Amino acid sequence: MMKKQAIEHTKLLVLSLLAGEDMYGYQMIVELARRSDHTFDMKEGTLYPVLHGLEQAGLVEAYRQEAPTGRERKYYHLTRKGQGALREEEQAWRRYSGAVDDVLRGGADLA
Repeated sequence: MMKKQAIEHTKLLVLSLLAGEDMYGYQMIVELARRSDHTFDMKEGTLYPVLHGLEQAGLVEAYRQEAPTGRERKYYHLTRKGQGALREEEQAWRRYSGAVDDVLRGGADLA
């Protein structure tokens, strides 16, 4: 069975990462891989366009901060609007994954 999956729900994944704390790009890549047991190994070329779109939509804000190494990093912060979008994305995912589960089990329980 395929270990690596195409990332179709990057918006949901990125918003959920930022719900816990502000993060910089590489930190998000590492954390997503860790939380998914490396099922999602997102590349920078995927992440940064998503972050840019989320920023343009007002769902995240970016700011620069110096890291302990002295290097400046660009961190991303989930806005209030982003928190609302995350709730909507989570609900949509739950409906979708529930429907897939229903099909795998042989059909929805109709009461």
